[in-house]
Amino acid sequence: MQTQPRKSTNLSLDGALLSEAKSLKVNLSRAAEEGVRRAVAQVRTEHWRAENASALESSNRYVEDHGLPLERFRQF
Repeated sequence: MQTQPRKSTNLSLDGALLSEAKSLKVNLSRAAEEGVRRAVAQVRTEHWRAENASALESSNRYVEDHGLPLERFRQF
């Protein structure tokens, strides 16, 4: 994965949390970046599920009504 150029930004954080993170020598930039990365992934997943809900529901309904399409070929 190719790293992108980093950009400066301002954040507002809970004061006690910030103090504790500094005392533990937490790299705030990296921690914030990882938190934002997780939040973005979570929201993207939620959007994908919402956009594909009807297709997933339709597929699940088909399997409930008819079974798995290639079930007769399963060897387990």
